[in-house]
Amino acid sequence: MPDVQIKKVDSKKDRNTFIRFPWKVYKGDPYWVPPLISDVKERIDKDKHPFFEHADMDLFLAYEGKDLKGRVAAVIDQNHNERYNEKVVFFGFYESIDDDEVAKALLDQVCEWGKEKGMNILRGPVNASLNDECAFLLEGFDSSPVIMMSYNPPYYLDLMEKYGMKKEKDLFAFLMEENETANRKLETIVKKVERQTRLNLRSVDLKRVDEEAEKIKHIYNQGWENNWGFVPWTEKEMEHMAKKLKQIADPDLIVLAEEKNGKPVGFGFALPNYNELLKEMNGRLFPFGFIKFLLNRKKIRGIRVLVFGIIREYRMTGLSYLLYSKLYKNALRKGYQWAETSWQLEDNEAVNKFVMSIGGRVYKKYRIYQKNIG
Repeated sequence: MPDVQIKKVDSKKDRNTFIRFPWKVYKGDPYWVPPLISDVKERIDKDKHPFFEHADMDLFLAYEGKDLKGRVAAVIDQNHNERYNEKVVFFGFYESIDDDEVAKALLDQVCEWGKEKGMNILRGPVNASLNDECAFLLEGFDSSPVIMMSYNPPYYLDLMEKYGMKKEKDLFAFLMEENETANRKLETIVKKVERQTRLNLRSVDLKRVDEEAEKIKHIYNQGWENNWGFVPWTEKEMEHMAKKLKQIADPDLIVLAEEKNGKPVGFGFALPNYNELLKEMNGRLFPFGFIKFLLNRKKIRGIRVLVFGIIREYRMTGLSYLLYSKLYKNALRKGYQWAETSWQLEDNEAVNKFVMSIGGRVYKKYRIYQKNIG
């Protein structure tokens, strides 16, 4: 058997090879959802994506002879390392065949790349930050992932452990379905909170997307400041996110809470589960994928509740119940039937108890790995 050779991606042809490799890994897998090729191209474009104003990344391919066996990205996020006083090199976009030597060669390359730049911790996967897909699926291989959540073969977990990677953090995904008992409890709590707080809850206005996005950023950066791994959005990252939101968001699934004077104090943010459509598009919007997308958009039945954000002084007021209730009623009115709330940190007991109190149950788990390389 030929030795594993690592090649740095340095041409358009290499980038296309990098992007298309998952189709080899997941051939015949009924649960895999092909990513949009155009989306992956954008996310790895260091000249265009605002993430790379404070981060560096190189891409690598693993070959045995002429046979492509795997791929990986090596990432250093200066904003993360400065915020946490760490020297972390992240690995991401990981895909490979079930082969210890291929996995070792890919991860060795990330470690070498990181150590040359002074890093002493290997952590991942993140694609390419915690604001994107991250972590390997640990439990829940019997269904497809929802939008912006990861999926992988079970053998990736074995490859990581054989390489000496240890658990750094587990993440939970909760399934939310119709539950009369939980609904009655929710309504009781909501009525009590409404008597105690005088807030205006409304759907966002995508005609004023930049202004609305600025409010969300303000809440998010304050509400999440103490969460593990959190790095504040930059202005340009927020602008980039707002532009994408305008294309894919359902405004009724983004709820803002404001004081009477207009001060934003909380938000709930969900997206339609576009993976229900992407599964049939094989990675391409054009020429026919876009037609499928337009024709079938209203057939989507699930949503992903990505994030709630609440500023400090409103965290213990029950505002999360108001936000969820508004979002939940909007979703039912528009024909959505279920939701995934993800991801939640395994040790964020307050949030996990809240989600379970409104009928959520853990149905998938994910794992982020770490290894000291100094």
